[in-house]
Amino acid sequence: MVAGPLLLASVTGNPILIAGGVFAQQLPWLLFSLLSGAFADRLDRRRLIVAANLGRAAALAVLTVAVGFGFASVVLIYLVLFVLGTGETLVDTAAGAMLPQLVAPEDLPRANARLSATFTVANQFAAKPLGAWLFGVAAAVPFGADALSFTISAALIFSLPSPGVSPAVSPAVSPAVSSAVPRRSLREDIAEGLRFLHGDRLLRTLAGAMGLGNIAFCAAFAVFVLYARHRLGVSDVGYGLLLTTFAIGGLIGAALASRVTSRFGAAAVLRAGLVVEVTTHVVLATTTRVWVAGAVLVLFGVQTVVWGVITSSLRQRLVPNRLLGRVGSVYALLETGGAAVGTLIGGLLAQAWGLTTPFWLAAAAMTAILAAAWHPIAEAGHRP
Repeated sequence: MVAGPLLLASVTGNPILIAGGVFAQQLPWLLFSLLSGAFADRLDRRRLIVAANLGRAAALAVLTVAVGFGFASVVLIYLVLFVLGTGETLVDTAAGAMLPQLVAPEDLPRANARLSATFTVANQFAAKPLGAWLFGVAAAVPFGADALSFTISAALIFSLPSPGVSPAVSPAVSPAVSSAVPRRSLREDIAEGLRFLHGDRLLRTLAGAMGLGNIAFCAAFAVFVLYARHRLGVSDVGYGLLLTTFAIGGLIGAALASRVTSRFGAAAVLRAGLVVEVTTHVVLATTTRVWVAGAVLVLFGVQTVVWGVITSSLRQRLVPNRLLGRVGSVYALLETGGAAVGTLIGGLLAQAWGLTTPFWLAAAAMTAILAAAWHPIAEAGHRP
């Protein structure tokens, strides 16, 4: 996340080429999300994750050698980032589908919350300063370290028990993907997942709310750096600290997710989450005080993780094991596609009508989403 852009900046001064590195890693989500879901339902998920992580380790090893010997080019960096993104689509989809094979249904919220906390600590707090520090030691070091980390990750996943056979796990866990399922074309497999999602009103509503909500969020936050500088008046360091509020909220959300869901019920918490999103955009559109913005962003971070834990757990309980990869891949596609569309729209809106316009429109959009989703979300309190 940090060493990649730094490496590109050391190879080229073209801002378009540097920004293209981020796009190269995100593009596979738009191209392969649905395909990755189909493969996650066709293949042994554990072995798929191991193979994808070893592939990512190999790509990073090539880049490490290239950087170390001084022949890394923009094209090579793009290719490696594209491979990393492609592996990510496979690993994230298969991992989400594999969890119900390892964890009993009643423990899924706690497991998802712990995974969210791990992600927050590792990716939001540790990864960025560590990547920058390692790059300062030597440009090749962070990529070599990441190659090693993917290799260790593959070994850890390989050490897991075979799905559905661990005596330590409740017999209520989902069984492994059956090899007896007749094979069809990838198009038919993908279509089956889409039909299942479309036919379940609760899951369809949650997926639509997430996709449309991501458009609203990314439209508002596409120019957040300019908003922080010109409206809140913060320095570059202050901007960095402001971004950490999301991670702080995420950690709080991971700690509270299971408890608030047990206390108030999934439906009430999901509805409250949508209210928090509306409130966040309204507050950011109206305030000029950095502490107010920081406080509401902490609250938004809490909501994001709690919403994610609840929706992931519901999906893992309600979707048949043989369809988990495909249904999860649709969520991933909506999330990524919404982010891409929202980022583009937000920049255009801010340029045409000012920095607060995207926040006002995001608040209006989230209000409409809240109204449309209010009644379907009630099903979350009645489903297993």
